[in-house]
Amino acid sequence: MPASFQCQSTATHPMEDILINWSPQETRVAVVENGAVQELHIERALERGLVGNVYLGKVARVLPGMQSAFIDIGLERAAFLHVADLHQPGQNGGAHVGAATPVVPIEKRLFEGQALTVQVIKDPIGTKGARLSSQISLAGRMLVHLPGDEHIGISQKIGSPEARELLRERMQQLVGTRESGGGGGFILRTNAEEASDEELAADIAYLRKTWATIRERAQSLPAGSLLHEDLNLAQRVLRDLVGERTGAIRIDSRLQFEALQRFGQQYMAGSVAKLAHYEGERPIFDLHNIDAEIDRALDRRVDLKSGGYLVFDQTEAMTTIDVNTGAFVGARNFDDTIFKTNLEAAGAIARQLRLRNLGGIVIVDFIDMAREEHRQAVLAELRKYLARDRVKTAVGGFTPLGLLELTRKRTRESLSRMLCEPCPTCQGRGQVKTARSVCYDILREILREARQFSAKEFRIVAAAEVVEMLLDEESQHLAGLSDFIGRPISLTAEPGNRTESYDIVLI
Repeated sequence: MPASFQCQSTATHPMEDILINWSPQETRVAVVENGAVQELHIERALERGLVGNVYLGKVARVLPGMQSAFIDIGLERAAFLHVADLHQPGQNGGAHVGAATPVVPIEKRLFEGQALTVQVIKDPIGTKGARLSSQISLAGRMLVHLPGDEHIGISQKIGSPEARELLRERMQQLVGTRESGGGGGFILRTNAEEASDEELAADIAYLRKTWATIRERAQSLPAGSLLHEDLNLAQRVLRDLVGERTGAIRIDSRLQFEALQRFGQQYMAGSVAKLAHYEGERPIFDLHNIDAEIDRALDRRVDLKSGGYLVFDQTEAMTTIDVNTGAFVGARNFDDTIFKTNLEAAGAIARQLRLRNLGGIVIVDFIDMAREEHRQAVLAELRKYLARDRVKTAVGGFTPLGLLELTRKRTRESLSRMLCEPCPTCQGRGQVKTARSVCYDILREILREARQFSAKEFRIVAAAEVVEMLLDEESQHLAGLSDFIGRPISLTAEPGNRTESYDIVLI
């Protein structure tokens, strides 16, 4: 397989607007480009994400065989800490343990009952607890502060090596040393390239004050306590989503608009001019039909303009995407039809990955292409659109079976996992037993019960369609079973019962 390709946002992209729909129970953010929704972010007051939060944890269990530990941070499930995410004292730069650094086994560094300051780096997903790191990082507008580090890092997207070295020298002067009351590690974010010394110094002071507050709370609060909570979604929009490509940021709440203004003026002055309070009569999400777009993003099938379509299947292990020509017959020959469908699908897939926030392993089954130049053109088209994605995405080549593999970093639940739950009828299987299958399950269960218990009568309580089938098409089998066990069998239809749900009452 060809070497993987790391998508980066280096090309010139269209401008995008950010719409914020706020209510006391939920904040919804849509990133709109050329009238089409590209990203959706949702945060509910009762279900706020945990990434970035700092806790005073308590070691619940150390697992030497896995070189990891379970940490109690006061949540329903214990969180997970791997030795690679455990800060190594004295390590050069304070970074995570690497191949060149001797790794001290986790059982020699942690013990049950030990208090430990940790930060959530990945939200709980499905049945998995949160992922933790003891290397604390606090994000500001232009800088990321690493309190346990002494390293000054510069984003690779900033200028030339010479420009980055000059910035590093400026930062070292501003940061100072621990002996002089300063110190600590800092990473310059991309938007710090043109920052003045005053702006950088203000960010340094803010981040150090935040860390000092965390340390004070850690000394006074019991284990399992929340020491620091990350910014809410509206604030993170200003910190993380706003950039040169951002046109307007419109929010439909006067109260939140004013709060964002104050927050922006203190930390992100350049973003304040883009803020606008939306006062229209129509709901703000109706401007671009966003609610309908959310509903479509929850469907398995996505129709293409050409008549082709995509089918998305999300499982615990991976997401699969199947590309089909559907009704598209517009090209002069079949190879061109396939190529044009795959080309259109590449752009749609990149958009849907962002829109649905699909992460982890993704397998794309494009329609088989006979010509190598067609495959490379489709691959280039997919990479072009993925370059707009803020989330780290790595694309491999086509496998011998013609499948395309890619991975997209997963830090929070997908849109469907956030908004939906497994079907109560099929328990998430996507299918249910037929009424006839349930009938046969019932007949076998009655025979089993009759051999174990002495009852005067067996009463079946089941869904109406199951009872109807037992009284009609399966009546001979029911009567035969009744004769065989020598007991009467009665039936009761329960309107609220699901097809697979039934009960056998011994009378």
